Amino acid sequence: MSEIRAVIMDMDGVVVQGDRLIPGAEEWIHGLAERGIRYLILTNNSIYTTRDLAARLRFLGLEVPPEALYTSALATARFLHAQQPEGRAYVIGEAGLTTALHDAGYTITELDPDYVVVGETVSYSFARISQAVRLIRGGARFIATNPDPIGPSADGMIPATGALAALISHASGVAPYFVGKPNPLMLRTALRVLDAHSEESIMVGDRMDTDIVMGTESGLETALVLTGVTKREDVARFPHQPSRIVESIADLEL
Repeated sequence: MSEIRAVIMDMDGVVVQGDRLIPGAEEWIHGLAERGIRYLILTNNSIYTTRDLAARLRFLGLEVPPEALYTSALATARFLHAQQPEGRAYVIGEAGLTTALHDAGYTITELDPDYVVVGETVSYSFARISQAVRLIRGGARFIATNPDPIGPSADGMIPATGALAALISHASGVAPYFVGKPNPLMLRTALRVLDAHSEESIMVGDRMDTDIVMGTESGLETALVLTGVTKREDVARFPHQPSRIVESIADLEL
């Protein structure tokens, strides 16, 4: 492999675990900056803005700029801007998604939108779901930030974007286009943000079915950490294999 000049890493299960930092993650990430290695921390969660996420990490003890974070909401906004600049979208989601779309020049509206865009939300509304179904059946294109059916919360697992998108898809008869992981599109746009090439970059994740497959399909070296979802005994059943397996991000040598 070429010398690693850029690192793209998942957040949950790699950098943080619940409400705490993975031991050694702070020192490892700060070591990247000291060596001039560019990095981005990725999350499929579209609820929060990068400023919100930076504040969360700061509270846990990791100081990183908002520009070092990249969400499925940002990837979705970039995709829509590339497809149809200054378009119109009907949105089911929270501030992370609506802010990203506004910043990309999109108008959020219920009147003749070009797209229906669905992301994580903490307040499901039957009226808004019904409106989304009607708009899609009327010709609006259907986009979802990520396919995750469930996600973590303080009270346990809760329905996430994939579950809501499945409901709308079943009712409308139209399948959504998912922008976030494991779609390689999210990783390729992250590489453009870093101005990095796949041959000099590594994807670090805790899930074989999202992080590692996305990195593999994008031509990156991959590293699986065992501090999250995937366990060592699970790896062999996947057709794609990580370039490296380490106990934690703190053990990953570049």
